[in-house]
Amino acid sequence: MQAIRSILVVMTPNQPEGLALKRAKLIAGVTHSRLHLLVCDKRGEHSQYLADAARELEEDGYDVTTQQAWHQTFHETIIQVQQAESCGLVVKQHFPENPLKRALLTPDDWKLLRYCPSPVLIAKTNRPWTEGTVLVAVDVGNSSAEHKALHASLISNAFEVASIAKATLHVFTAHPSPMLSASDPTFQLRETIEARYREECANFVKEFELEEGQMHIKEGPADVLIPEMAKELDAVVTVIGTVARTGLSGALIGNTAEVVLDAVETDVLVLKPEHVMRHLESQLEG
Repeated sequence: MQAIRSILVVMTPNQPEGLALKRAKLIAGVTHSRLHLLVCDKRGEHSQYLADAARELEEDGYDVTTQQAWHQTFHETIIQVQQAESCGLVVKQHFPENPLKRALLTPDDWKLLRYCPSPVLIAKTNRPWTEGTVLVAVDVGNSSAEHKALHASLISNAFEVASIAKATLHVFTAHPSPMLSASDPTFQLRETIEARYREECANFVKEFELEEGQMHIKEGPADVLIPEMAKELDAVVTVIGTVARTGLSGALIGNTAEVVLDAVETDVLVLKPEHVMRHLESQLEG
């Protein structure tokens, strides 16, 4: 997060709450990043709106650039600009879809999270981050090199968000329920599953220099438990990661993240491993 030099802020002229800009200002105030304000619009009718926003920000000491653009679709516009401006973070406010539209179309937020090569922060609430709780969700039961790299990125970024907001960091992992048909006997009994995960949690706490009270573990599906834990801890930001299944053309985000995005009552920061971001960038170049 500290290495980010430019933040892409998706601006919404017809919406009264500028949550994306509010979050971007908080981060830029610490990282000294440039704020690139983008309005996604074919008609280019928002020059004055952007000029006014830029002037106010510059008066407050921020480095600001602005742009109006349109490339085929909303999420493609954001990604094209993110690439062109070398933005290390995209910040966008979440606007809930009505139930009928959600059933028929994939929401723009989901597409942005799937295809954007950079980390994406979805601003969902107007609650202040300062002195709040940052929750990061991990899968300690997966020890693949891919997941280890993602965990390191998740914890590092979550620590930095907590530092920026003077907030408290908490880590959560879910473990599966017993399955009698599991080939590994460990996963046939609740006691052996929990013991294994608690051992992994202890190793995780030691590796990332956490306090025991910062680590939480529960049994059940992650997409249900992450929103529950966020509510229990009164979190203001939830940090989640996604891992690609190689060979899929762009659909690199799992259902867990999509369900969590809808259900969690916090802002959401979504990160991808380095190789996933490189893959998405190569897809764009191709």
